[in-house]
Amino acid sequence: MLFIGKLRLSKLFFPQIIKTMNNNPNAHQDVIERFISYGENNFESSTQQPIGGDSSQQLGVLRLIYAYRFSGHLRAKIDPLRRPRHHSTPPFKISEFGLLESDLDKTFDVGSYQGANCSTLRELMYSLEKTYCGSLGVEYMHIPNIEERRWIQTRIETYDSRPENSSQFKKWLLQRLTAAEVFEKFLHNKYVGQKRFSLEGSDSLIPLLNVLIEHSGSHEMKRICLGMAHRGRLNVLINIMGKRAEHLFKEFDGELDLSANQTGDVKYHQGFSSDIDTANDAVHLALMFNPSHLELVNPVIEGYARYHQDIVGDENGEVILPVLIHGDAAFSGQGVVMETLNMSQSQGYSTKGTIHIIINNQIGFTTSKQYDARSTDYCTDVVKMVNAPVFHVNAEDLEMVSFVTQLALDYRMRYKKDVVIDLMCYRRHGHNEADEPAVTQPMMYETIRNMPTTRAHFAQSLITQGVVTQKEVDEMIANYRQKLKDGERVAYNIIPPSQKRQWKLDWEKYFGAKWTAPYTSKISKKKIKELNGKLQALPDGFELHPRVKKVMVGRQKMADGEINADWGFAETLAYASLADGGTPIRLSGQDCGRGTFFHRHAVLHNQLCIEDYTPLQHLNENQGKVQVIDSILSEEAALGFEYGYATANPEALVLWEAQFGDFVNGAQAIIDQFIASAEAKWGRLSNLVMLLPHGLEGQGPEHSSGRLERFLQLCAGHNMQVCVPTTASQIFHLLRRQMLRKFRAPLIIMTPKSLLRNPLAASPMHKFTEEKFRDVYEEQYENIKPKKVDRIVMCSGKVFYELLTRRQDDKINNVAILRLEQLYPFPAETLHAELDKYPNAKELVWCQEEPINQGAWYTSRHNFMHCAKKGQTIDIVARDLYAAPAEGSIRQHNINQNYVIEQALGIAPIKER
Repeated sequence: MLFIGKLRLSKLFFPQIIKTMNNNPNAHQDVIERFISYGENNFESSTQQPIGGDSSQQLGVLRLIYAYRFSGHLRAKIDPLRRPRHHSTPPFKISEFGLLESDLDKTFDVGSYQGANCSTLRELMYSLEKTYCGSLGVEYMHIPNIEERRWIQTRIETYDSRPENSSQFKKWLLQRLTAAEVFEKFLHNKYVGQKRFSLEGSDSLIPLLNVLIEHSGSHEMKRICLGMAHRGRLNVLINIMGKRAEHLFKEFDGELDLSANQTGDVKYHQGFSSDIDTANDAVHLALMFNPSHLELVNPVIEGYARYHQDIVGDENGEVILPVLIHGDAAFSGQGVVMETLNMSQSQGYSTKGTIHIIINNQIGFTTSKQYDARSTDYCTDVVKMVNAPVFHVNAEDLEMVSFVTQLALDYRMRYKKDVVIDLMCYRRHGHNEADEPAVTQPMMYETIRNMPTTRAHFAQSLITQGVVTQKEVDEMIANYRQKLKDGERVAYNIIPPSQKRQWKLDWEKYFGAKWTAPYTSKISKKKIKELNGKLQALPDGFELHPRVKKVMVGRQKMADGEINADWGFAETLAYASLADGGTPIRLSGQDCGRGTFFHRHAVLHNQLCIEDYTPLQHLNENQGKVQVIDSILSEEAALGFEYGYATANPEALVLWEAQFGDFVNGAQAIIDQFIASAEAKWGRLSNLVMLLPHGLEGQGPEHSSGRLERFLQLCAGHNMQVCVPTTASQIFHLLRRQMLRKFRAPLIIMTPKSLLRNPLAASPMHKFTEEKFRDVYEEQYENIKPKKVDRIVMCSGKVFYELLTRRQDDKINNVAILRLEQLYPFPAETLHAELDKYPNAKELVWCQEEPINQGAWYTSRHNFMHCAKKGQTIDIVARDLYAAPAEGSIRQHNINQNYVIEQALGIAPIKER
């Protein structure tokens, strides 16, 4: 007897295995895999009938079953256009498996196959063809977990054995499909030629979502976080989310009610939220606002969902569900998709599975040839990296769409993993309604023009079955159209706004707030010592690395006031003081637990075993939740995730740190489309903090710049704050200000590198206990007499310390130095007051170490000029125009840096520009 896995192979099969291997040595793995497939369900046989045929024929039957399971999807009839596939895959032939036509009426052991009525090979073939090559194509054999494969097999192979859908349910599907189609046609006639990015051809999305919502209620789901692009969004807003038709019509008519500093956005980017009644309980739906940048919303939704899971303690994803709707071309084309998938099972980012729905209309604008669009068979192939199952379903088969939707959700709830529904459909019109698709796809659109709509096809099927009459079909259309004309809500089971549950957190009190709102950020010496004591406490037997132990000893001296506090201590103290008062804190980024520059040590590691400890999580029983997460090596998805997390709660401090500021441009689209502009476009606030190590220190053009100029260029209407703190106490007060002030806007901090350990940047204890954040740091040295100053140098960042050191070395007493710690919103009033202290200063100089076309000069010089008094000149001291941020040579860096300092202080004449 031979055992492979759980399978017991009798002597009947063993000679055939040996024969197969002898004839083809490379077949070894193939044979083993097929028998493992046969035996993994621990079924020795699914039939008690006598087995016909010899061992080679029986082996062929088992190989046939495996082949259907493994690659039946390649032969499935999933394309409603019935076009040939890019890689043609012919039907299975029994001869390929050593079987003959004369074997069709013989009885064989079908192993673990669970289809009904399979007593003969002919019946088995019919069942396999219907199960694996019908309107559903299933990819699941790549999943390494046997139990998962077994579960999926059971669900799909017993599909025909389930009770038939009721006539009432079929009518309901038709009603939802009617709503999808009639809505699009109504807009087409009412607003001729206007862009709406129609859902026509993929109308099945609407009943799919209705089924998903209803089925989520049976799983006791409480909230669905939904992200999608523009295709079909208006249809979803009206038919799923419950937006009133009259409100949409006003948007088409251009009637927008915008407040100051708002630009608004097109109607097919708008978000919405609503409560939907299900058979079990109400489910809250939140559709996130969305830019035109395809797939960019994916990590944002994941972060938004993760916050809601965290806040209700939904560690297993039982009540919060993220759902993402994609386009086929974008899903395989956009890198953010892979980055987001990579997060799906990682500790700091997992949402316990996302339902992915691909609106696979088999075209991307004008690109439909598969060899132009991608390098894989399916647009979904990227999801195999996380071992997610993929259900390719023909959108014309509404009952199969309904089945697959329920199956996908059941899988996600059971295994807490991502799952994909590939809704195979088409696009009835062009990319938008003014586009003519036949120019580039003449044959495809010839087929589409001659096809009945999905609704018409399904309606005729139900009429043939006797489920509905033509009169009932016509009444469905007329009734829905009339409701649209009346501007009513037409979504299914929408709970009226007056009865909605209060899911939304209170952002209202922050709208219209001023950045100058009063706050107090100082804390007492007693509190500092108390918090530091908790940060120093370690579990028994926890051994620190000697270098980390040295850091902790130094921090104890800082708390006791024996030495000035450095950056790492001040930053940690800010987090501790906020968390101690109940503020949730989430800090993420590459290597942020330790800190890229060995300065933070928020997460400590036991040197005796694999154990880590986060002191910030052990302050008091009622503290805010603290998460410190070493992120995946991603910028775009990681930052998008944190932005989504931050938009969910105005009372949480959410921070993302770049390993070096230079790498932040890997997430530029998130910054441009969400962080900088969400308030202006959609009225969405966020409180996200970005920590970007910045400063020219001779490390080359890739490790010098957080691209300060790009953030300043995006600033308008007090949409963001851009700060460059230069002392330990400044970062302490700045972080606390972000939460204690009634003003919510993203905070961009250009953090230092060399200053982390520079004694001049350390702060005495009174700076924490008596002061607050200073937008402008005044001249602090007594040897600089205001009446003797004839030049004022303004700067920001670490260049201040180089100016200060050279001024002291050369005993220069006629130059005052002012530090601008906040560059936006620009502190004009404070700067005016400081400049007024120097009545004889005729020269103002803005000094920056960045090239003149970078840094703050081009974007902020109008602010400097506005603060200048009559008769004062303003000069710029900076590096020359550079295409890159800095020099690659340390020698050249030192030469240029010295020249900048000498020009600013008057040692060398200022270069004419």
